[in-house]
Amino acid sequence: MDVDYITVGLGLAGLAFTRELKKNNKSFIVFEDSSQNSSKVAGGMYNPIILKRFTPVWDAERQLKIALPFYTELEKLLGNKYDYKIDIHRLFTSIEEQNNWFVTCDNPLLSDYMIPKVVTEKFNGIDAAFGYGKVTKTGRIDTKKLLSDYRMFLEINNEIRYESFNYDAIQFKENSVTYQNIKAKHIVFCEGFGIKNNPFFNELPMQEAKGELITIHAPELEIDFVLKSAVFIMPLGNDLFKVGATFNWKDKTSIPTSAGKQELTNKLDKILNVTFEVVDHVAGIRPTVKDRRPLVGIHQKYSQVAILNGLGTRGVMIAPTVAKELYNRIENGVTLRKEIDISRFF
Repeated sequence: MDVDYITVGLGLAGLAFTRELKKNNKSFIVFEDSSQNSSKVAGGMYNPIILKRFTPVWDAERQLKIALPFYTELEKLLGNKYDYKIDIHRLFTSIEEQNNWFVTCDNPLLSDYMIPKVVTEKFNGIDAAFGYGKVTKTGRIDTKKLLSDYRMFLEINNEIRYESFNYDAIQFKENSVTYQNIKAKHIVFCEGFGIKNNPFFNELPMQEAKGELITIHAPELEIDFVLKSAVFIMPLGNDLFKVGATFNWKDKTSIPTSAGKQELTNKLDKILNVTFEVVDHVAGIRPTVKDRRPLVGIHQKYSQVAILNGLGTRGVMIAPTVAKELYNRIENGVTLRKEIDISRFF
């Protein structure tokens, strides 16, 4: 079997890269063993503002220009809805935060998204003595549904194998690789936290963080926006809300914990004044990098081997952009930006 690419991993990075291959009529086979689930359990929000400090997200304008049409194309391809437009309300806790909000509204990078006033409307279930700041032109991608549908799409086209990848089985030729019965020109690793077991890239400075999320049933909570405070509260419909997320830098398992659940419910108790029931609890390992930039590039020794990783907490925004950049680097020799190129660590 001859293909142009072997892709290892099918989270958001792998999905975005294979879409780039499809657009350019490149053949590929994906290896996916479901060992990493951060893309599937993620909140999936796209938002150009860091709402803790009211600062711009790195490269957000470029990312959104590419990402939003990307998800529209996937909706048409797969015949399902994944992009849900929804505003964000940032809960203010002081007059100082209100003042900081107004100052930031003048930032030309953010003025199209931030409404320059304090929202004082009352919403059942929340005490908001200082009101809210409203962010528009934001939304969430249903990553779990998207990845499930895309897997089925690849299955129909015989472009995916559900098995673990054996790094030791790669045989290198001058301008290609052989793996099992497959001959390919390139291998691209999109494994998220799985990079820790990858002998080609495991020395890159990943600072992964476990995140836990819960889903609550709260019939009396009446919000049709994402509430951002000590946690985010995201409406899913039918009185269900996704709540997250924790950051744990020590636990490297994807197993939900009672401590993580307790942390989230304790924070909810300080925000909500209505009852809620936890109906789901999930966890994943975010592939976060020391300098908070993606890991993109070609292996120093093996030019047939490349990596697309380190998307962190904003994978839905970053993935389509960096996938395009990696493709252009491999196929067209276009130099990667220094801030994403893995060469910055060598």
